Amino acid sequence: MNLKSLLLCSDEKIVRILRRTLGDLDISVEHCAGSEVALRHLTRGRFEAIIVDCAGPGAADVLRVVRTSPCNQRAVAVAILDPATGLRSAFELGANFILYKPVTAERAKSSFRAARALMKKERRRNTRVPIQIPVEMSSPESGARFKVNTTDLGEGGLAVSLPRRSKPQGRWLLKFTLPGSTQALEVDAQFAWEGAGTQVGLRFQDLSPAAVRQLREWLARNAPEIEHDDPPVRCQLMDLSLGGCYLESASPFPVSTRLTLSMRAADVELKAEGVVRVMHPDKGMGVEFTQSTPEHRGLLEKFLSVLTENRNLLPELLVEPEGLEPETPPEMPTGTPQDSPSAAADEGEDMLLALFRRRDLLPADSFLAELRKQRSVSTPSGASASA
Repeated sequence: MNLKSLLLCSDEKIVRILRRTLGDLDISVEHCAGSEVALRHLTRGRFEAIIVDCAGPGAADVLRVVRTSPCNQRAVAVAILDPATGLRSAFELGANFILYKPVTAERAKSSFRAARALMKKERRRNTRVPIQIPVEMSSPESGARFKVNTTDLGEGGLAVSLPRRSKPQGRWLLKFTLPGSTQALEVDAQFAWEGAGTQVGLRFQDLSPAAVRQLREWLARNAPEIEHDDPPVRCQLMDLSLGGCYLESASPFPVSTRLTLSMRAADVELKAEGVVRVMHPDKGMGVEFTQSTPEHRGLLEKFLSVLTENRNLLPELLVEPEGLEPETPPEMPTGTPQDSPSAAADEGEDMLLALFRRRDLLPADSFLAELRKQRSVSTPSGASASA
């Protein structure tokens, strides 16, 4: 089953290039020359990608509607921009990727390879298998409890039929057992939508790796139309600290993408999970690690030591996207000036993460210049190495 994209663009040359490029990537294109037609399509169908030429009238309205559309709010949004146009406005409107003009087949293919990997992840999360299994719901806040039945189930959540006159909201703990399994799953969930009658949808929150694996294996057996993920993307490691890393890539993933990183240097292998905090189109991305176990930190310290002792060693690094999450960037610690990475280092903060938090204040070239300055700095909690 092809991935589906909606393209809003009146430039015939760009449309021809994108049709050919996206077709090669097995992404179908539904083309709209005007914003009014595009808005109608957004309310009537589901798309994995929304591509908008920001030079056209009504482009900003389309991007805004994407993020409020029940069917398409998790679609990957791509903004086509003139290089002189500010990036920030496109990102604030909800764009995930930026495709610069003049649009060429090579540039489009590079950008959409990364976008396609995310599109597949998001479609898999949205795939639902019709099934009825009992679920126990309990509210940590009110203590309320329900026993309900699912109507469908997917990697990202489930739908249930509630008892009549029940309108619970907020966060709930769900407990259920997948057919064919003897191990019950306990997951946190948030109400996501309310359908006709008593049907509501719940989105899973903070799934454990074991729960994700169990769900994926069950879905793979029961939803055969789910396609295989794209292979991991090879990136170059530019900087690494105990808190995160900066990766050079012509096709970086957008801010708030959850990633799995597989690193190898000499005989040391490291698998890490992280979230993209900084993205510079055509250049690279900054990733904050989300693991904090002693085992992970020990492996990371060993990996850093290998790179520090072997400055000419080029580590292998593969990146696989796991999906998009609402952006919730970490805040600067109280009393730490945002324009002073050295001050953050004096207070024991990870300098690389401090630089990530200044992303809105620094253009890409200035950010990369600051990155180069930090490469010779090492602190107990923010030890860094460059490759």
